[in-house]
Amino acid sequence: MDVMRREPGSNRLHQIAQGVADLDRAVAFYRDVLQLPLIARFDPPGLAFFDLGSTRLLLERGASSALLYLAVDDIDATTTALTAAGVSFVDAPHLIHRDDAGQFGAAGGEEWMTFFHDSEGNLVGLVERRAGS
Repeated sequence: MDVMRREPGSNRLHQIAQGVADLDRAVAFYRDVLQLPLIARFDPPGLAFFDLGSTRLLLERGASSALLYLAVDDIDATTTALTAAGVSFVDAPHLIHRDDAGQFGAAGGEEWMTFFHDSEGNLVGLVERRAGS
């Protein structure tokens, strides 16, 4: 029995967990700085759920760190806004790859990224898909 077999295209990520040390601080960061919608909070046991479109983000005391990649429409404007809110970036937005074959969208599209640490020290990436130049 293939337990993961579903209709083609129907598999999707349901939830991802991110470890936090201080739930109050982490909730404030993801809600107020990143402006993600808070769905629910249960404390105890120390859980907070945020809406990431069709995926839930769970902030949990004691969970392992995950590397999140958040899609944005304008990486430069988002980086500027987050910097103004006190976020320190590891690097400037930069081209990761050019998709000449069109494997991830239109041929020639570019994927740009930058990275920062959240309030708990977890690495988070911002991603923008741009039309090729």
